[in-house]
Amino acid sequence: MKTSHVIAILMMTFGLAKAQTGFSGDPLNAVFETKDTDRFWKAFDKMETSQQNPFADYIKEGSPGVKGFIEFRIINADSLYSKVKKRKEDYLKSRNVLAGIHQKEKRTRAIYSALKYWYPEAKFPPVYFVYGRFNSGGTSSADGIIIGTEMLKNLDGVTGLIAHELIHFEQNNKGKNTLLKQSLEEGSADFIGELISGEHINPVPFQYGEAHSGKLYAEFVTRLKDESYKDWLYETSKKDDRPNDLGYWIGYKITEAYFNKQADKHKAIHNILNIQDPFLFLKESGFLDGYIKEYVKKNKMKFDDFFKE
Repeated sequence: MKTSHVIAILMMTFGLAKAQTGFSGDPLNAVFETKDTDRFWKAFDKMETSQQNPFADYIKEGSPGVKGFIEFRIINADSLYSKVKKRKEDYLKSRNVLAGIHQKEKRTRAIYSALKYWYPEAKFPPVYFVYGRFNSGGTSSADGIIIGTEMLKNLDGVTGLIAHELIHFEQNNKGKNTLLKQSLEEGSADFIGELISGEHINPVPFQYGEAHSGKLYAEFVTRLKDESYKDWLYETSKKDDRPNDLGYWIGYKITEAYFNKQADKHKAIHNILNIQDPFLFLKESGFLDGYIKEYVKKNKMKFDDFFKE
């Protein structure tokens, strides 16, 4: 499966957990857990002969990764069984997809080490490869990074996906759940994820955003305090031809501008991962200043007042 499609599915699962202190701070200790995929195929192979739902054991014996994938994704053993029966051939396409995972594990450790350089306090959670119901490419949970293996047709881009989720795991951002805050959450994960992996994982909204930047910047200024994300994150109203997730693009651009303005780049990464005030962060980036000045002039506001929640 192309990376962009995996990421598109991933974007629909935006409940994020913060880093736990119990995980190792050594990138070389990071764990890749694939035992759940073995349990899944064991259950799969029993489907035609078992009198009971074989996926009950997959869930019962599953790792914290499986447990973290139950809510909103797997739901329960019966839901999984029903989906597998319906899409049996689609599941079979991923049966050997993890054959080259050891090479990706080495690459991931290098990415983790890059984050350690930029952010020494980083914690490195395990990466769980599990099977769900074709509704999530992956997510971050309190227990680690979870990848929906059934979504993969190959391992292209999986390290960039892990890098993005790793940044979500490290984030400790504050503020109201506005479009600005959520765009910064996603865009900064793309920005730092790319910095440490060299992989740009979300090209479609970026290409569209750059091609329509002026119009979109002006629109975002009018919307960034909203608590509705429609047309910018996870879904669109179909009012035009825009793709999903333009918030990733504009959040990336704001984060990039902030990073470039800071003399101490290591401190900048720390601040990006610990945004205390999204509006102050936007102001310090200076990125949308021209559009904000036009907006406040039109609405007879003071420039500084715009950055108040």
